[in-house]
Amino acid sequence: MPTRFEIQVGASVPPLVPQQSHPGAGSDNPPAVVDTPGPATGVVADPAPAAAYVSRETPTREEDDPPLAMEAMRAVQILNPSGEVTMPRPERTRVMCVANQKGGVGKTTTTVNLAVALALHGNRVLVVDLDPQGNASTGLNVPHHTGVPDVYDCLINSVPLEEVAQEVEGIPNLYCVPATIDLAGAEIELVSVVARESRLARAIAAYPGHFDYVFIDCPPSLGLLTVNALVAAQEVLIPIQCEYYALEGLNQLINNINLVRQHLNPMLEVSTILLTMYDRRTRLADAVEQDVRNHFGDKVLQAVIPRNVRVSEAPSYGQSVMTYDPGSRGATSYFEAAQEIAERGVKEPVSRNA
Repeated sequence: MPTRFEIQVGASVPPLVPQQSHPGAGSDNPPAVVDTPGPATGVVADPAPAAAYVSRETPTREEDDPPLAMEAMRAVQILNPSGEVTMPRPERTRVMCVANQKGGVGKTTTTVNLAVALALHGNRVLVVDLDPQGNASTGLNVPHHTGVPDVYDCLINSVPLEEVAQEVEGIPNLYCVPATIDLAGAEIELVSVVARESRLARAIAAYPGHFDYVFIDCPPSLGLLTVNALVAAQEVLIPIQCEYYALEGLNQLINNINLVRQHLNPMLEVSTILLTMYDRRTRLADAVEQDVRNHFGDKVLQAVIPRNVRVSEAPSYGQSVMTYDPGSRGATSYFEAAQEIAERGVKEPVSRNA
């Protein structure tokens, strides 16, 4: 501490050099000392170089903020309680299919958190839970027990989508079409249904209300449910876990998307790649990121989702990480990803919906 204090007084002597009096020194240039009383007129050196020297040890205004204060600022930005901050709204509805045949890569987590982030910032969003496990319904705290009208009724019994969609409590402008265990049998029952691949597309097209975004959470497979999602969507969002196994099945997924484009939905395209479960401590995560960016280019979002325990804890409370811990790194990352998706939709209007 004494060393730092001498520097702040403005002495030009390096801090580790002891200050000694010299016999021949005049009274106009005395050494800077700690206990100099009164204002140092004509004694202290020019403060500008001293300030420049001290700046390496003195934190900036942002760095000087307490961690709790910075976290609170992020939380207010994400929760947007005043509703004044909005993300850009697309000119037409963007139907995005969140798909990856590998399980555990963050499809449901990505769907839920992106939907909540967009809805909290002025967009009208619908989440279609197409996974028989119903995890997206759990994450949004929407009832999906046996007997609740769900997406199965829309696919098999042609029930209108608006009769099945539920408002998400606490999140304005966010709706969810839940999935129950009944959906597990839909793969078999759809085989004999007429126009089985386009059942979901027709249900979404017949919805009387307008949505800015429709997110379809797919099961970890390439069966008829996923095909229905690919036919109903115009864009595919692929979450990729930053591990080697996640890359192995990616080629097969791209091939299936190309098949759907050729035969069922010529307007379908892979528009967004999101890297999830990123661990900066490992070289493997960095290698996977570089491979994905080199292959997909600008389709890969700059925002990367890190491994974060808050993201994993949130569903157990029936919440997204955006509302469970809005100041966490996971919430901040998903907020940045949602903002990037919204801005891309405005810069490049989705004319495929026309």
